[in-house]
Amino acid sequence: MKRAAFMFLTAWSILTITVAQPPAGYYNSASGLTGKALQQALHDITDNHTVIPYDNLYSCFLTTDVKPGNIVWDMYSDKPGSTPAYVYTYGTGQECGNYNSEADCFNREHSFPKSWFDDASPMYSDLFHLYPTDGYVNNRRSNYPFGETASPTWTSSNGSMVGPSSWTGYTGIVFEPIDEYKGDFARTYFYMATRYYGEDAGWPGSDMTTGAQPKPWALTMLLAWHRTDAVSTKETDRNNEVYKYQNNRNPFIDDPQFVEKIWGTLNPVEVIAAQPAILKLWPNPAGDYLNIEVPGYDCAGASLTVFDIRGCLLMRETLDEDMTQMDIHELKAGIYFIHLTCGQGTYSGSFVVDRR
Repeated sequence: MKRAAFMFLTAWSILTITVAQPPAGYYNSASGLTGKALQQALHDITDNHTVIPYDNLYSCFLTTDVKPGNIVWDMYSDKPGSTPAYVYTYGTGQECGNYNSEADCFNREHSFPKSWFDDASPMYSDLFHLYPTDGYVNNRRSNYPFGETASPTWTSSNGSMVGPSSWTGYTGIVFEPIDEYKGDFARTYFYMATRYYGEDAGWPGSDMTTGAQPKPWALTMLLAWHRTDAVSTKETDRNNEVYKYQNNRNPFIDDPQFVEKIWGTLNPVEVIAAQPAILKLWPNPAGDYLNIEVPGYDCAGASLTVFDIRGCLLMRETLDEDMTQMDIHELKAGIYFIHLTCGQGTYSGSFVVDRR
C-alpha cells in the first residue's frame, strides 16, 4: 500500500474566481436551488433572448471578440503569453471563402456545431457559442466533438489538435483546443445545455451531446475543463458585451459555482446518486490519512480529484494501485468531495476531516 501525497494547487489562476456583474436581482429566482431545479430556473432567466441576425455577427464581434489594435480575438490561433503565427484585423481577412491554409481568412465558428441542432434558430446566431476563428482551423475542426487527444493527426499553429479521443468513454475523432481556452468552451456548452434546456427534443444531437445536454463522458471532461481553467477577464468582458446585444447572460461566467450546483460537488442529490457502494473511504471522519479503495477493481492509473465545499479544486492525483492512503494532515476541518475515474466508471464520494 503506497501513500499518495496531497498536491495542493496553490496557483491563484485556479482558486481565484473572476466574477462578471449581472444586473441587480438578475438571478433572484435561482437563489437556493440546485440540480435540475436550478437548471430550469436559469433557463427561464436566459430564455427568449433578443435574436441577432446571422449577417450582423461580424459587427457584434467588433466588441465581443476584440484585442487592442482592432485585432480579432481568435481562440483557434491565439497564443496567450506569446506571439501567434498570425493575427487578423477587423475589416480585412473576413469570410474569403477559400480556406487553403491557416491565415487565409477568418469566419464565424459555431463552437456547438450547427448540425447538432439542425441549423435551427435561435441557436444558429446565438452569440454565446459563436466565435470568430481562422477558417482553415474551423474547417479542420469540422463538427467533431471537443475532446482531448494523445495521438493528434493534425496540429494547428497555436497547438489546437485533431485526433482520436484519449478521454475515457469516447474513442472517436475530437478537436482539442489549447488549455487556456478549455474553460471558455466548457462554460459555453453549459450555457447551451441550460439556455435550451427542455427545448432540444428535436435536435439531432451528436457523439458529445443528447440534444443540448452533454453525454456522460463529455460532462466529466467539461467539468474538469471548467475547474482547471478559471473564468477570465476575456470571458467577463464578453459576457457583458453579449448582454448588450441579446439581453441575456451566460450564468456560468457570472457565477462559476452554478456549474457545481447543477452537475457537480455542490449538488447533494447528484453526489449521493453518483456514489456507488463499491467506493470505500475510511476512516470517515478522517484525521491525518484517508484510505481509498474500490474492491474488485484494478484502478492503477486512475484519476482522482478532490474539491472543497466551495467547489475549489485542491488536488489532482493518479493512483498507483487499487487502494491508496492519502496524507491529508494539511487539510483544515471540513467536508470534502472526491471524484475517481476508474476504468469506464466515475465514482463520487465525500469525507469529513475532524481536527478535534
